[in-house]
Amino acid sequence: MLTKLLKHEFRATARIMGPLYLVLLAVALGFNFSARLMDTSNVVLNILAALVILAYVAAIIGVFIVAFILMLQRFYKNLLGDEGYIMFTLPASVHQHVWSKLIVSAVWFIATGVVVILSAFVAAFNVSFLTDLAGIFPKLFQQLNAYYAVNGTAFLMEFMVLMLAACMSFSLQFYAALAVGHSFANHKMAMSVVFFFVFQFVMQMASGILLISLDNGVVQRLLASMDFHFTGVAAMHVAMLGMIVLTVLYGAVFYIVTTITLKKRLNLE
Repeated sequence: MLTKLLKHEFRATARIMGPLYLVLLAVALGFNFSARLMDTSNVVLNILAALVILAYVAAIIGVFIVAFILMLQRFYKNLLGDEGYIMFTLPASVHQHVWSKLIVSAVWFIATGVVVILSAFVAAFNVSFLTDLAGIFPKLFQQLNAYYAVNGTAFLMEFMVLMLAACMSFSLQFYAALAVGHSFANHKMAMSVVFFFVFQFVMQMASGILLISLDNGVVQRLLASMDFHFTGVAAMHVAMLGMIVLTVLYGAVFYIVTTITLKKRLNLE
């Protein structure tokens, strides 16, 4: 059932995100031409070029905002709004509903970042840029193969996992606030906003306690007692894995709040 939910989510969201990506790339192409026109002494062309550049910046901001709003809207509309009556009658568990939203939101967040980077290449593209890039990549790959082949691949995989976990955790903190807020009979959206800030305050307090513990050397003494010594590349891997674990734990707290609330306290009336 999760597969069917994912197909439905991707179809519904791709209708919005797909055209936006095409618009962003088209504006980036216009930015490329406009940047060249600004070298001329024609005032009108310079004004038009400046407008296109502003449109490109606005398009980048707009794509991220739409991805964020779409993440909230799909969760709210499908599970907390009128459609919730239908969605929860489907032969799918609460976990499957939440995971379908999480996976699709994370994919679009990551895809948005990739498309923005691609648009930057389109905006900066010229023959000399392509020539320089063609000369850099072989040297870069040579260095990676010579010294960091295994570690480079590991770092890339760790970074991808961290980004995926971060995107899901980011979504879950909003899902949890919406779910708890909509467990009340009145002022549901206002309560959702309140609980969002309450959750943030609690997590900030927990993070502060953790940082104080680290500053007091608790972790260092624990690692010393276990005779762990990390230097260089190994220390970087440990740091990346540590960030992944903390991010997953952060998201797990909100995941538990979200699923328990949807199961036990959801009020669709």
